[in-house]
Amino acid sequence: MRKLIEQIMKFGVVGFLCFFIDYGLMILFTEAFHINYLVSAALSFSISTIVNYSLSMRYVFKSKKDANKINEFILFVVLSVIGLGVNEAAMWIAVEGLGIHYMISKIGATAVVMVFNFVTRKIFLEDKSE
Repeated sequence: MRKLIEQIMKFGVVGFLCFFIDYGLMILFTEAFHINYLVSAALSFSISTIVNYSLSMRYVFKSKKDANKINEFILFVVLSVIGLGVNEAAMWIAVEGLGIHYMISKIGATAVVMVFNFVTRKIFLEDKSE
């Protein structure tokens, strides 16, 4: 149980760092470059996913011993793309359906995706032999 709590805390640190990258880039793309908020969110999410992969697989999850790094990254990206779909849907519902500002909507969407990411990465990417 202690190991799981430590892992969740590490995941939280990595997640918050990547959230700030994601959130900051989304605002930059939307406000400075006048890109639609959903396109901005997809771009910023994609960039932060690469950083997240590097940090998560180094500090949070132990790779499977026989894992091919290319296949591992592809699986990470597939899971992240599903997370992106959840993120985009949650933001669209909040902004277009509920009238919540996109910057606030992103925070709620991120919370939902963070849980999804932890659970799916733990199931599909982590070495369970220890």
